Amino acid sequence: MPHRSEVYLHRETALRALCVFYDPSVDADFAVELGTDDETLEFPWQAPGGPRYCDLKRQPELLGKIEEARREPAMADFLTAVNSPLCALETAKCDTWFSDELNPEEDVFQACCKFGSYVDLIFSDKTQRFAFPEHERFAQEIVRMLKRAPEMPAAAEFLIRRCYFHEGEGVHEGFYFTLYLFGYGDSEEEARQRWSIGLTLAGHAIRQWSARGPGSP
Repeated sequence: MPHRSEVYLHRETALRALCVFYDPSVDADFAVELGTDDETLEFPWQAPGGPRYCDLKRQPELLGKIEEARREPAMADFLTAVNSPLCALETAKCDTWFSDELNPEEDVFQACCKFGSYVDLIFSDKTQRFAFPEHERFAQEIVRMLKRAPEMPAAAEFLIRRCYFHEGEGVHEGFYFTLYLFGYGDSEEEARQRWSIGLTLAGHAIRQWSARGPGSP
């Protein structure tokens, strides 16, 4: 899949995931990016001469074609969980990366490096794809659930962005999520382990939300 880490590591919007005050939980937040210069998604997508969208929801056997899933077992588990028939969402893109370049705002994690990822997510229900209130409600509830998770040096942010859904000859404007998740540590191994735990917690929260249904206490 297209590598976007170099772009997003330096985006102010992505850094908001790292700037929330650290408390006894997964550091979680959400934001809305619907400006004219903000990132958008064409769905389904295909990189010129490169990788393309894999429908893991309906063809789970395609998981082996996802480089990030082959490289990172935690990502493979997350993609499997979110694309399961019982989950209300499905995945569109993902990427992972390691960096030893930290920003001043990340000093609260008392680490020297980080391991990060993004995953683009859409609702499986086509009606929900075009309903902004549903996206906002989902982001609020998932963030609330993650803040109840055990204390760990990890940060998560859900961004609500604009998606252009291609169906036949038509294009319909809706929404999608980008989940950024970072784990911090004093070594790549430690940062990756904490990222893995954080990603697992995010997957559990999404599946729990799906099982309970939107708006459940």
